[in-house]
Amino acid sequence: MSSVRQYELIYITPPESTEEALAELHQQVAAVVERFGGSFEKTENWGRRRLAYEIGGFREGVYVLEVINGPAPLMAELERRLRVFDIVMRHMVVRVDEELAAAERARVRRKSNMAHRRVRRGLPPEPTETERKRHAEEDDDSEMGMDHMFRGGGDR
Repeated sequence: MSSVRQYELIYITPPESTEEALAELHQQVAAVVERFGGSFEKTENWGRRRLAYEIGGFREGVYVLEVINGPAPLMAELERRLRVFDIVMRHMVVRVDEELAAAERARVRRKSNMAHRRVRRGLPPEPTETERKRHAEEDDDSEMGMDHMFRGGGDR
């Protein structure tokens, strides 16, 4: 079961880390990713930020986000390597595609439930264009009414 999945890798380095040191770390990560047949979707250097708590005497750190597509053994190897690197204070790997798949399943389930309810009421499974426009107008009206209510307007 070596399917390609999407992961977010975030690591924190000491605040005095140079661009060269970060580039070298990225090259080492890239070598592992390439060896396992993975690919980078994006890399973002978030820069120097305050830590939630002190780590190794540091109150700040340089955060880097890498979005990686690859198999699970790739992430196991990256985790192993990142634990060994002295420059990495903390790291975290999160599987992103699992959350996206769960959200998609929930969306499909809501849509099928709505279609089932509409059919039970004798309506077509999908709302017509007229219904969509009417609902959009009702939403606009109700938002305006609530806004008016919170601004102190209306009779009291």
